[in-house]
Amino acid sequence: MNPMTVSAGRLASLVANGNPGQNDKTIRSAAYKERCRYIEDRLIKDGVYIDWNISPEPFFVEKKELTFIESLGRCFYLFYRASNNLYHESAHGRQPGWIAGYLDQGKPQSLIDYARMNRMKDLLPGIIRPDIILTEGGMVATELDAVPGGMGITGSLGRAYSSTSFMEGGNKVVGEIDGMIEGFLNMLKSTTRTPDPVIAIVVSEESRDYRSEMEWLAGAMREYGVNASTIRPEDIIFTEEGLHIKSEEGRSKIDVLYRFFELFDLKNIPKAELIMYSVKNNQVSVTPPFKPFLEEKMLYALFHHPMIRGYWMTTLGEKVFSILHEILPPTWILDPAELPPYGIIPGLKVGKRSVADWAELKQATQNERKEFVIKPSGFSELAWGSRGVVVGHDVSKKEWGDVIDRALEDFHRTPHILQKFHKGRHVEVNYLDRTTGDIKTMKGRVRLCPYYFVYREDVKLAGMMATVCPLDKKLIHGMTDSVMTAVARA
Repeated sequence: MNPMTVSAGRLASLVANGNPGQNDKTIRSAAYKERCRYIEDRLIKDGVYIDWNISPEPFFVEKKELTFIESLGRCFYLFYRASNNLYHESAHGRQPGWIAGYLDQGKPQSLIDYARMNRMKDLLPGIIRPDIILTEGGMVATELDAVPGGMGITGSLGRAYSSTSFMEGGNKVVGEIDGMIEGFLNMLKSTTRTPDPVIAIVVSEESRDYRSEMEWLAGAMREYGVNASTIRPEDIIFTEEGLHIKSEEGRSKIDVLYRFFELFDLKNIPKAELIMYSVKNNQVSVTPPFKPFLEEKMLYALFHHPMIRGYWMTTLGEKVFSILHEILPPTWILDPAELPPYGIIPGLKVGKRSVADWAELKQATQNERKEFVIKPSGFSELAWGSRGVVVGHDVSKKEWGDVIDRALEDFHRTPHILQKFHKGRHVEVNYLDRTTGDIKTMKGRVRLCPYYFVYREDVKLAGMMATVCPLDKKLIHGMTDSVMTAVARA
């Protein structure tokens, strides 16, 4: 008998039958506690649980909201495709040169040249993961991540919550039991013509915190009969015929390599040049592609720039452009270049005042600063997670000024962006308090991380994770105080 079914059934009987003399709340609490322990045990067994709070239930999203989120996958894919085309047109003089100039800022010339090769021209990320904040006014996609962590955690959460009694009837976890695994696998297979490809997920030392979830993901793909492994870069065996990994037969040629390492870290990645050489010679497929310009947050600033609005409107179409214009927050590149005396920074206002010089932004009051957040744009160890992110009203006026000065000084090495800050709406979620062992309710704000997988030009939502942080936290990300759970249709 399947132990998952026994556990889930027991939880159902606790809630449905209960002891007639027991209070309904007590029955529910006991069921919730057991469900949390069951989910935690599943995550620990899968090797993906770190140290967050477990909820007895997924985070429920209304059908209308979920339908909209599903539709966003296609919009984001078209945004990446249009961004890719815009960069190449700029690099070849068919669009203003400053566009590619911004996107190439701080990168080594060798990587710029590699990304511009003809054989790389049409390659796009196979995974799209936005960070979506639910606000009082709707949804805001604060970032797009083409090399996201959390895939294994989301897949494991999907399996765990799908196997509980809570998911009976019409309530379905997004992606259901194996959506993340099937989505990832189908995406990888679509990058090669080899019918039964050997797949290697390459995780760098810098990304080691994610190795266990990637090992789980490879193991889950092996359940489908796929030759998949999670390896370190140094485990790769290079020959003139391609890249190989050790196997029971001696060694196997890698057909598809999933790049789980950052491009800013290339100089520290063993055999990175050999991987790039093999890609160039068409001996292995690699995704995400070696295109640092597609991993820049400043793409948002280019999207909102009035000088190239016509390009976006024409390329995306009016409907997609309007959707993206609503959910991508206004963003500006912190460029120290001087403006002429009559110039202003397009669309940027402090209070009701237009801004012509970054020095004016330094004088913003605390109430005015709450509108803004500063982030590294990309190609930096500070550009992922919440590293390097500064929320305006979270620091003093002097600290805010210092942050702006440092960002401007770092422009030629690590460009930063200024972005409109959107505060999430209040939500409530139940969780198991690890100290007391009681079920408690957290009031917080939520970030949704949907995972879209691209199969050629088809884009599918395969799973989604919700992270709820307490109200006193300005930034929403995985932390010990947060609740991380799957997302389901209400």
